Amino acid sequence: MRVIMLIDMDYFFAACEELRRPELKNKPVVVGADPKKGKGRGVVSTCNYVARKYGIHSGMPISMAYRLKPDAVFLPVDEDYYEQMSNKVMEIVKGFADRFEQASIDEAFIDVSQRAKDYSEALELAKRIKQEIAEKTGLPCSIGIGPNKLIAKMACEAAKPNGIKLVKEEEAKEFIQNMPIEKLYGVGKKTAEKLKQAGFATVKDVANSSPMKLMDMFGSYGAEIYKYANAIDDSEVEESYEVKSIGRETTFEKDTEDTEKMEKAIEKMAQEIEAEIKSQGLAFSTVTLKLRFANFDEHLKSTSINYAASSSEEIAKLAKQLLHEYYHGDELVRKVGVRVSGLKKFKGQKRLSEFIG
Repeated sequence: MRVIMLIDMDYFFAACEELRRPELKNKPVVVGADPKKGKGRGVVSTCNYVARKYGIHSGMPISMAYRLKPDAVFLPVDEDYYEQMSNKVMEIVKGFADRFEQASIDEAFIDVSQRAKDYSEALELAKRIKQEIAEKTGLPCSIGIGPNKLIAKMACEAAKPNGIKLVKEEEAKEFIQNMPIEKLYGVGKKTAEKLKQAGFATVKDVANSSPMKLMDMFGSYGAEIYKYANAIDDSEVEESYEVKSIGRETTFEKDTEDTEKMEKAIEKMAQEIEAEIKSQGLAFSTVTLKLRFANFDEHLKSTSINYAASSSEEIAKLAKQLLHEYYHGDELVRKVGVRVSGLKKFKGQKRLSEFIG
């Protein structure tokens, strides 16, 4: 029996701030750009659940967050501190894993198939992980348990905040297919809208379709959507390679809001990153975009994929998606950076679509 867990730290940056400043507990905390009394530019990096009650969420313009809750506690991003806390958490999680894969600064997949003989043991193990993280770091987390990484990821989303969700293999299809399309992992707003326009109302509708129809709509990625909708994910939890990340940065001669110029910079950096990772025989599973604005506010956004990749095209595609999702053209950009992580020794790229018979 295969048992995979995803451990995801809840509202990580804001939780770290609450940890070193206990007086912030139960107050709305927003981590991101300086709101400058509603005139600031930039976005919300993350916020706690108290702030979310007022409609604030990550990626939102900081000026809008200020208008929603002007008396919230607004704090700058402290990357070094969050990295230190992340390292503490990941060392704890590694101790419970047969195999460990850090997906981002605040989440990791672990394979515990050899440690949990059944789902009852898996649930008890998750409780122990959660308890040890809380006792040793004081931070909250959510844990998803499932037969593969896809289900573990979606179970973890269902467990938030600060919970544990177990989805057994025999429950996986029903669990995933009862969700709205936009909740399916790998389906963004634009993809969900296109599916709805084509007559798909639920994940079950997608599962009952055919891979060829979805491939006609979305190219090779349509085959992956089909497999996701059927709760199928063959990707392994793979130990991260010792090199944690590889990246490049570009500082513009003049601050800009021209997204076309940013895209060209991303493409160039992607080509340089591809050359380096291939020279080391590596592949990646996470892409991070860095934006530094004219006022020197800096924001990082990441996205992960369920397969190993090494091409500049894939790096650029994912980085551009992050750019258009989080940059709204309301602030001049001084620097753009791209980084890949989740590095592993390259064994030949496999996408989910390759497994469709």
